[in-house]
Order: sequence, then C-alpha cells, then structure tokens
Amino acid sequence: MFESFGGLAIALLGAGLAVGLACVGSAKGTGIAGEAAAGIVSEDPSKFGKAMILQVLPGTQGLYGLVAWFLVANKIGLLGGNLVEISVAQGCQILFACLPVALGELLSAIAQGRVAASSINILAKKPEDWSKGILFCVMVEFYAILSLLAGFLMINGLVL
Repeated sequence: MFESFGGLAIALLGAGLAVGLACVGSAKGTGIAGEAAAGIVSEDPSKFGKAMILQVLPGTQGLYGLVAWFLVANKIGLLGGNLVEISVAQGCQILFACLPVALGELLSAIAQGRVAASSINILAKKPEDWSKGILFCVMVEFYAILSLLAGFLMINGLVL
C-alpha cells in the first residue's frame, strides 16, 4: 500500500520542507532585524524607510522556498490536477533535490537577519553609510540564491 502513495508523500514532504524551513528562516531573520529596527526607529522615526529595507532582506529566502514548492508541485502535477504516479525512489529524489533549498534558505535567512541587524547599527551611528550594510546583506543573499539554483537544477533535471 505504501508503494501506491509513498512516492507522492515523500515528494510532498520535500516540497513542504523547502517552503516551510525557508519561511521559518525568513521569519527568524526578519524578526532579528526587526528588533534592531524598532530600536532605532523609536529614537529617530525618520530612519524607518531605510531600516525597513534592511529588515525585509532576510524575507527573500521564504520566497525562494515557495519557488521550490511550485517547481515540485508543477513537476508532480499537483497544480494541474493530474498527479503523476511517483515511485518511492522518485519521491526520495525529489526530497533530496529540495534539501539544498530547505537547509540553505533556513540558515542563510537567519544569518542574513543577523547581518541586517548589525547593518541597522550602521544606520543608527552613520546614516550616510547605511548602504554599506546592504552590501553586507547581499553577500549572504548570494548563498541563498546558490541554494535555490542547486535545487532548481536538480528538480528540473528529474525525469518522472
């Protein structure tokens, strides 16, 4: 009986982990940055816009996880209503293809939240240099994009 639906369940687990862990990381990262942003905005409300930009940056990883979910959902026919019959082995392939996205986005979002919080300190002390903080955040974003790229290539490369 597991053979008839096990592959689909494992594939959905991979897609769920990709979006779920990415969103957990983004929530944690934007929360870390948001705490720092609230501190400086309470002292100087004119810095709200720049602080908000820095806080939003760790949220992109959640979107990347959602992209991976859509790739899997499309691959298995979930969005079109015509589910593809998937073996347990194929389900495992999808699960493993989702892991770089799930783990890469989770960890990079939290790291980027910490960098964004530190960058908000730049905004507090030297507002004219706040864009340097964005560059620090972009360095972390690069690895989030690499995680998505790896997952994208693996998911699209699977033949079901």
